[in-house]
Amino acid sequence: MQTAIINARIFDGHEVLGATTVVLDGPRIAAVGGETPADAEVLDAAGATLLPGLIDAHVHTNAASLALALRFGVTTELEMQGTNTRPNRARITDDDTLADVRSAGFGITPPGGHPSELFPKDFRPGPPPGASPAGPPPVMPFSTTPQEAAAFVPRLVETGSDYIKFMVDDGSVEGHPGLPMLDQATLDAGVAAAKRHGMLTVAHALTLDATRMSIEAGIGGLAHLFMDQPHTDAIIALIAASGAFVVPCVVLDASMMGITGAALADDPRVAARLPEDWMATLRSSFGRYPQGRLGDVLASVKALHDAGVDILVGTDAALPLPFLGGLAHGASVHHELQYLVEAGLSPVEALRAATGTPARRFGLTDRGRIAAGLRADLLLVDGDPTTTITDTLNTRAVWRRGTRLNR
Repeated sequence: MQTAIINARIFDGHEVLGATTVVLDGPRIAAVGGETPADAEVLDAAGATLLPGLIDAHVHTNAASLALALRFGVTTELEMQGTNTRPNRARITDDDTLADVRSAGFGITPPGGHPSELFPKDFRPGPPPGASPAGPPPVMPFSTTPQEAAAFVPRLVETGSDYIKFMVDDGSVEGHPGLPMLDQATLDAGVAAAKRHGMLTVAHALTLDATRMSIEAGIGGLAHLFMDQPHTDAIIALIAASGAFVVPCVVLDASMMGITGAALADDPRVAARLPEDWMATLRSSFGRYPQGRLGDVLASVKALHDAGVDILVGTDAALPLPFLGGLAHGASVHHELQYLVEAGLSPVEALRAATGTPARRFGLTDRGRIAAGLRADLLLVDGDPTTTITDTLNTRAVWRRGTRLNR
C-alpha cells in the first residue's frame, strides 16, 4: 500500500518546495506534489516539516550505534575508520531498524600513528566497531613510504572500502606531539593511487599545516577542520580553489577543547532517546586541547562557506566511552547543525550540509533529496527547522526505505 504524507512543509535537500504532499510506494518516493492516491494510507503532517533522512559524514559505528542514529532521523552514516565495508554490511543494508552505512575501511597511517594515541595504555577495545566474523580480516594499511601507501590502495578497494582515508596527524592536538605521521611524498603517492582507481579520498587533518599538506596532495575532502590556529585568507583560498569539501566536525573540536555535550544531554528530546552509557559519554569530553578557541573554528567554517566550499555535517561519534566524550550517534548531528547556524550559515544552508550536499559529494545518488524515484529515507519533525534549526529534534516520524521506525 502507498503512503501519502499530506499538508507538510517540504525541504527537499536543497530548498523548501511549494508542494505539500509526498507519496511513498514501498522503499521509494513515488511522487512529490500532485493528487493523493485514493487507496493510499494518509498521514496528515500539518504543522510539521518533511526532510530527507539526515547523513552523518564522519562516524565510527556498529549495529547498536546505527540503530541509535536512526532514532534521531539519521538514515545514513559514513564511517571514517572501521569494518563496515561492502562484504560486511549485508545485514545492515537489509535491516530497516538501522541507519545505512558506507565505510573507508581503515585509514592509511604509519605504524604507531593516529589513532593509536587516543586509547589508554591498558585499554583493550576488542573487535573494531562493526567487526563481522563472517567478513574478511581488516586490512591495516600501515605505510611509511610512497610505495607502501600506493600498494595499500588496491587492497582497500578489493576489500570493499567505499572511499580512501589518510591520517595526516602529528599528535599535537591530541597531546602527543611527535606522533608518527605520513610525510608529503607518501601522502601524495597514496592520493594519486586512489585517484587512479577512481576512488574519493578524504583526510584526517586537525592542524592548519596538515590541512595544507592534504590539499596540496589533491585530497577530495577534509574529514575535520583545523583547530590549532585561526584561518588565514591563504588557506581558505587554497581549499576553495581545490574543490575539496570540508566536514568540520565542530562538535569534535569543541570536545577536544573540553566543551562537553551536557547542554544537549539536558534537552529532554535527547535524553528520552539516549541510554545511560551514551548520556555519560555526551556529558564528557576528549579534553585534549584546552587551549583551543571555538570561536576561531566557527569563524573558519563561515569563511569556508562564504568562499564556496561545500560544508558537510559530521560528528566523529564512536564508542560510548567517556574519554571519547561530548558526542553521541544521531544526537550530535543535531548539535552540529546548531553549531553551523551559530557559525553564520542559515538554517537552510545547514540542512543542506546534512542532506543533499553529503549525498552529492559521496556519490549517494539515491538519497539526500526528496524527489520521485529516490529512496524513501525521510524525517518528519514538528515545527520549521528551515527557520529554527533546533526544531530538527522534534521528531514525529522516521522512515528508512519507506519503512516507518516503530518508536
